[in-house]
Amino acid sequence: MAIMITDECINCGACEPECPNTAIYEGGAAWRWSDGTALKEVTIDGGATVSGVAPQTPISDEYYYIVSDKCTECVGFHEEPQCAAVCPVDCCVDDPDYRESREKLTSKKDWLHGEG
Repeated sequence: MAIMITDECINCGACEPECPNTAIYEGGAAWRWSDGTALKEVTIDGGATVSGVAPQTPISDEYYYIVSDKCTECVGFHEEPQCAAVCPVDCCVDDPDYRESREKLTSKKDWLHGEG
C-alpha cells in the first residue's frame, strides 16, 4: 500500500527530502509526474495522456501530502518507508485506500524510474 500523511502533520518538512520518488509535496504546492522520476508523459485514468512536467492539482492545501501513484513505500531503495521513519509525530501511515503487493510496488518503482 502507499503511505499517506494524516491531518496531524505539523508541516515540519522532515519527510519531503527522504522520498526517493519525490512523491511528497508541501501543502498547496502543485506536483509533477516528472519530479524525481524518469517520466516524460503519463496515461491517466480515462486514457488521457499528460506531460510529465505539467503541474497537477495539490492533494492538500493544509499540510504535506503524498501522491499515492508515485509512492512505492521506498521498496527498492530502503527497508522501510523513510517518511514514516523520520516523522516526529508519526503521521506518515499506511493508506488503507491503496493496497499494493511488494511485487506491484517494485513494478511501480521500475516504471517511475525507467528501469522496466
